[in-house]
Order: sequence, then C-alpha cells, then structure tokens
Amino acid sequence: MATVRRIYGGFRGVDFRGEEISLQRSPDSLNMWRCYKTAQGIRTRPGLSLHTAFSQPVYGIYGFGSDLLVHSGEKLYRLTGKEAQVLGEGLKAGRSCGFSYGEKWYFLDGAHYLCYDGQTLAPVEGYIPTTTIGRAPAGSGTVLEDVNLLSDYRINTFLGDGESKVFHLDAENIDKDFLPVVTADGKAVTVSAADWEKGIVTLAEAPKKPATVGQDNVTIKFKRHIPGNREKILGCTMVQAFDNRVFFTGNPQYPNTLWHSSLQDPSYFSDLDYYREGLDNAPITGMTAGNNALWVFRAPGNAGTHVFYHTPVLDADYGKIYPSVHSSVAVGCVGKAVNFLDDMVFFSPRGMEGISGDITTEQGVTHRSSLVDRKLLAEPGYRDMLLEEWEGYLLIFVGDKVYLADSRQVFTHEGHREYEFYYWQLEKAPISTRVQEGVLYLGMDDGVYTLEEGVAVPSWWTTPLDKFAQPGRWKTLDGQPAVAEAQGKRLEVSAKAGGEDRWTSVGIFDDVADAAVFRVKKKKFKDLRLKFSSPKGFSLETVTVTAQVGAPIKRV
Repeated sequence: MATVRRIYGGFRGVDFRGEEISLQRSPDSLNMWRCYKTAQGIRTRPGLSLHTAFSQPVYGIYGFGSDLLVHSGEKLYRLTGKEAQVLGEGLKAGRSCGFSYGEKWYFLDGAHYLCYDGQTLAPVEGYIPTTTIGRAPAGSGTVLEDVNLLSDYRINTFLGDGESKVFHLDAENIDKDFLPVVTADGKAVTVSAADWEKGIVTLAEAPKKPATVGQDNVTIKFKRHIPGNREKILGCTMVQAFDNRVFFTGNPQYPNTLWHSSLQDPSYFSDLDYYREGLDNAPITGMTAGNNALWVFRAPGNAGTHVFYHTPVLDADYGKIYPSVHSSVAVGCVGKAVNFLDDMVFFSPRGMEGISGDITTEQGVTHRSSLVDRKLLAEPGYRDMLLEEWEGYLLIFVGDKVYLADSRQVFTHEGHREYEFYYWQLEKAPISTRVQEGVLYLGMDDGVYTLEEGVAVPSWWTTPLDKFAQPGRWKTLDGQPAVAEAQGKRLEVSAKAGGEDRWTSVGIFDDVADAAVFRVKKKKFKDLRLKFSSPKGFSLETVTVTAQVGAPIKRV
C-alpha cells in the first residue's frame, strides 16, 4: 500500500468557487488573515474594542492632526485621546465625507458645507469674485472671474473719470437687502441711490480720476442671489482632490454632474466649472484619481459608456479645464471605486473590476474577485459597501462582513491579475471607517471601535477536498500522528471524509505554543477535509498528514 504525505502550508486565502480547489486555499474560512507584521502563517483577526462610546450612530470619522473628528448623530466632535468635545450641531444624520486642505478641514453631509480651522466650525464663506475690471461708469470692461456658486456677492472695479456719480454694474436685478459698498482710492463713498432692477449705483459725489492712468480706483461690492446655486455644492456627498483642486459630486438633484473648485481654494466653485458625465442621468457612484487622471464611475444606465476620465487641458479663454472623456469601459459601477495601491478598481454587478491601460491607451476591464464573487455578490448590502485600505489590504465592508483583498498575494487567472481574499464577520456592522496613523477606526451605531489583539474571536480554517493525488483510489488514515504547526489558547481539529455530513473532532488542545499532534482514523474514503477552529483565536503555519492509498475505486 503506497503512502502520500501531505503538507498544507503557504496559505493564500479563501476560494468560494467550490470545494475542489488549491490546497493553499480554503472553501470555508472565517475571521482568518495573514498578518505580515507578526507571523508567516495565517491567524485569527483582532477583535473589536470600544474606543469611545457615542449615543448616536457614527456616520463619519476623520483625521485632524493627531486627533479624530467624529460625526455622530447630528453633532460633530473633536476626539483627543478618548475625550470628546462638541464642535457643532444640526448636521444631517447620515453618512458624510470630509477632506483636509492646507491647515483646514472641510465637511460635507449632503446639506451642509462646513470648515474647521482648529478653533471654529462654520459654514464655508465663499470667495467673493471680482467679476469685471477696467469698467467705465457707463459699463463695458473686462471679465476677470466667474460667479462663485458659494457666494451671493460680487465685486466690480471701475476707472473713475472725476465727473460720473452713476455707475452701471455688470448684473441686473441685484438684491435689495444689501446696499452696495463702494470705495474710491481705498476710502468709503456714500451711496445716495440704487436702481436694483437695472443694477445702477448712484454715489453722493463723483470719485476722482485714478492717480495712475488706467488703474481702477473705484470698487463696488454688491449682492445678487441666484436660487439653487449654493445648494448645488451643499448637496454633494463625494469629494476627490486632484490637480490642486477638489472635485465634488453625489448631489441627487444632479446625479451625473461633477463640479470642481478653483486652484487651491475649496471656497470658490465657478458657475462654469462643471461637467455632465454621459447622456443619461445614471448617477455617479465613485471617483478616484490615478494614472494621471481623475476617473469617474457611473451606475449602469442607457448609455454605452459608464467610466469617464478628466485630465488638465489649457484653454485660451478659460484657462485650465478638465473636459470629460469617455473611456472604452462599458461596465457600470454599482458599489464604490478606489485607487488601491495604483490599481484603479470599482465594483460592478459582476464584482470587483480593475482598469487595465491608461489615458494614452485603450482601457479594458479585468476582473479581480473571482475567488469570492459567489458570496460577495449575494450580500444584501453589496451596493452600500464601504472601502478602506489598511495594512496592504483593501477592506470591503458589506454589512458586518469584510472581504480583504491582499495586495501582496495575487495570481494570474485566465490571463489577468486577481487578488487573494480573506473573509471576516465582525460583531457589528460598521457605518464609517478611517485609518489614522496606521490604526483602523470603525464607526458603529454606538461608538468608535478599533481592532485589538487579545480579544476573543471565533475563527476557523478548513482545507479543501483532498484526494491525496489519487482520485481513483481508496484512501485510509489509520491514526498515525499528524502535526499542525500552530499556536493558540484552545484549538480544535476536526475531520470529514467525502460523503460524511458532520465533522468528527479528532483533538482539542489547550495552550498550544508550537505544535499540536493529532490522529485521524478514517477508512476507505475518496477525499478528506480538515478543520482547525478556536473560540478564542489561533495561528496556523503548516499541517502534515500521511495517508495510505489502496485499491482502485470500482464504479458501479
């Protein structure tokens, strides 16, 4: 009788496609992963630990220096250590987004656009543009800046002629609740009358001619509110920095529209700096920057293209613009999108996709998640996922489930690159996530949590069906010692031969420091699976089993 010695090791994650898979993968594993900082093998994930309790759900977690900013319920808190200070109230109770620019932090919740400078949280005060310069009192002049969607105010500058008291603004129907503010040579000038409908301001006395010929010396600040302008930005729920500007989208009233701020100024959004992605109203579901472009992903719709990209272009009239260019990718995004370590990935109705090629080549879609699609696509919260990059993994949060794409373990499948995956189930479903100084923070319905070693987490790893390289012969395990290189306070080893419905426990071990020796007695089986499990946590490096190969299996 021949023998076959099996060494299971070099574990690579899960494979939910079926049971007859690579011996390095598991068809059924929970809460295991490869922690590259601590061990060569696989081990139980860290457990959830409450960092700071909140009475309302945590919709957003952000970094500000070494502190955290936490959006819980309708309030924003600054978290220093574990001490929470209320910064503001009246926020929208729902997932939010934020970003840092310079020394300030900005916040969006779909109803508010706020700025925090380290002292005060306040609505963003829009930059006041100078829309016309070199203007004569009777009109004309040169257009300088566009109207700011975030500001009702504008400035015109004029060349005084020493005689004119009447000055024509570059807009009509100005707001009556704001008396225009006028200065001449830096000094205030009294306004004696205003024609609100025609946009004409009459001064009490005529300003002098400028001391320097051709240099504007009269400035008029006025107000003209355009309904809905500010709400275009406040209604956004997605942001992405690119090319020293910030791009906004996600406003449900403008589902396929993208806006961007002025150069290095998140308080200035020109009323002309917007782009519509596609010919239909399929909503934008994701944005990310990479491969020298801003990539925009839309949900599946009637149009044939659902992925667009924007690159900077210099225009003679408008300066730097970002025209929308449709890619050659026709697959829509129903989940989220992210630049995962220079891999542009998004989640389609088929799973995780990656974009091959860049703006200089024809783009194509290659699949990334074949190993977990069977479970991932069946998750009820697939379209409402969260994405976070941590420890070299892309964490895909779907309800209380987590799928971990491993950037250091990839393989070639049908000619393209795919990721190995691990699979977790958390004790609670995260609402928001944040990585700050290497620590993963999870916003839950009752507070902010972290992952902590030493917290008991049930976990297991099963080997796939193993025919011991002899699929046509019977196999026997006669109780010879088998060895699992493992560690853990409590480890149970179980076995199940082909055709059996239940696992048979073959050993329970306490305080395993290096290895566990177990014996399996199974006669005349076609294939075998092993299961290693623990209610508290364990690590596993290799497993060695020897089977005897017997007579051929006779087909009836």
